[in-house]
Amino acid sequence: MKIGIMGGTFDPVHNGHLTLAEYACRDYQLDQVWFMPNGNPPHKDNKNIVSTPRERAYMVSLAISGHRNFRLEDYELRRKDVSCSYRTMEYFKKLYPQDHFYFIIGADSLFSLEQWVHVERLFPTCTLLAAFRGDKNSREVMDRQIQLLTKKYDADIRLLSTPLVDISSHELRRMLKDHENVDGLMPRAVVDYIQKKQLYASQ
Repeated sequence: MKIGIMGGTFDPVHNGHLTLAEYACRDYQLDQVWFMPNGNPPHKDNKNIVSTPRERAYMVSLAISGHRNFRLEDYELRRKDVSCSYRTMEYFKKLYPQDHFYFIIGADSLFSLEQWVHVERLFPTCTLLAAFRGDKNSREVMDRQIQLLTKKYDADIRLLSTPLVDISSHELRRMLKDHENVDGLMPRAVVDYIQKKQLYASQ
């Protein structure tokens, strides 16, 4: 199978995440996309993650309900130590040697990859799909970065063209806290759950 991996805190999950996964499925004929909430990411202060791991996982499960090619992967949530992408992907590659993995990242991450922990061990485990939007970083700049990383690490990195979804989890938390309208930005089931639990009412 061809499997996409979508990692993130998903605090909360939103339509931008779903759109990215849908375009990856369409353009690279993926059989599945696994949404993998981070448990203890090395690049983020856990104090800034507002909802609990269980709440974030449940929001993802609500968001992907009805998408037959999407599934929740809780591997990193179940780990107690720091979740590093290379370690996770080495685990998946060993567990599913017959499958090919596509690790989906945002455009910004393409330029910070070399700051990731042991990124040289990530590249052999997967093809990286770097989201490309016309508003950020010209195609030529991204192509140059891909060429640099490909030559240095023998990496397989490809561009994933996606529409602009101008929203972030950080901005959504602010909007939810201020009781602003988030219709069209998140799946309705996720909004209902957040409001029921009052997850971001006071940060």
